[in-house]
Amino acid sequence: MKPKEILVFGATGQIGRNLIRKLTKNNYKIIAVTRNIHQKGYILKTQSPLGYIEIVELDRLTKEKIRELFNNCSICINLIGILFEKNKNQFNKIHSILPDILSEIAKEKKIEQFIHVSALGIENALDSVYAKSKLDGEKNVRKNFKNSVILKPSIVFGIDDNFTTNFMSLLSKLPLMPLYYNGKTKFVPMHVSDLTEIIFQIIIRGIKNETIECIGPEELSFKKILKIILKSIHKKRLLIPMPLPIAKMTAVFLGLLPKPLLTLDQLRLLKYDNIPTGIYKTNFDFGLKANKQFEKEIEKYSYNWRTGGQFTRNKNQKII
Repeated sequence: MKPKEILVFGATGQIGRNLIRKLTKNNYKIIAVTRNIHQKGYILKTQSPLGYIEIVELDRLTKEKIRELFNNCSICINLIGILFEKNKNQFNKIHSILPDILSEIAKEKKIEQFIHVSALGIENALDSVYAKSKLDGEKNVRKNFKNSVILKPSIVFGIDDNFTTNFMSLLSKLPLMPLYYNGKTKFVPMHVSDLTEIIFQIIIRGIKNETIECIGPEELSFKKILKIILKSIHKKRLLIPMPLPIAKMTAVFLGLLPKPLLTLDQLRLLKYDNIPTGIYKTNFDFGLKANKQFEKEIEKYSYNWRTGGQFTRNKNQKII
């Protein structure tokens, strides 16, 4: 039987790499789109068995070029997202205009499914440019193509993420860590393997015309997350609430860095809890469980940030 072909945008990110491994193991062929095949090609080629991935380089995501890619696919998955803007209006181009183009072409080509990954907890964050662009993207997808599924995950973590690993690096070096909004912002972290399993199940079950809030098994405050990370890397650090005026000045300065640790827009977003809104069903409502707990999972790789490294891991713990 000829494997189904799935077109994936954002294939080189954490979710994309894990998803490619999951799908190709289950006899799906992947067409992975990247802006720089020389830089990212070797990463993608190592994620699948021989012959199960085709890498396409598109330096500019124009309608004409994208339309050609849809000719041979039955499913399209959009994982592209950014946390900060390098250029003006970049949030709008990536989070709103691109999903609009993809869902329009998906309807035109009459593909089976279009799966779009957005973000959780953004409905009330109307003072955030990031949140508004994500919400606009969701509206465009719903308007254009009824066979779409919009996934709204909370924090997605894993060994190759940019969340837990960044905080492990910072907390292993800094004597203290500022808490914005007293560290009370709530999250429901989800392990990347749970999210990729949900996407896989959506494909094989043929779920369509749904918006699903994707959450993990536990609700944690930002302060609690930092405490878990500190415990896992065997460090003690001061967690100090930062007054909002000082936090804003810090965000302005940090936002000037090539890879900002914090921007003003991200600071605004931290005001809002990253938890289910009750507007949409969650993955648990569809019988799509996510059972991997934050503390237990980060323990599998946090030894890399401990004094003593791998020699501090539990005797029965595998190196990953």
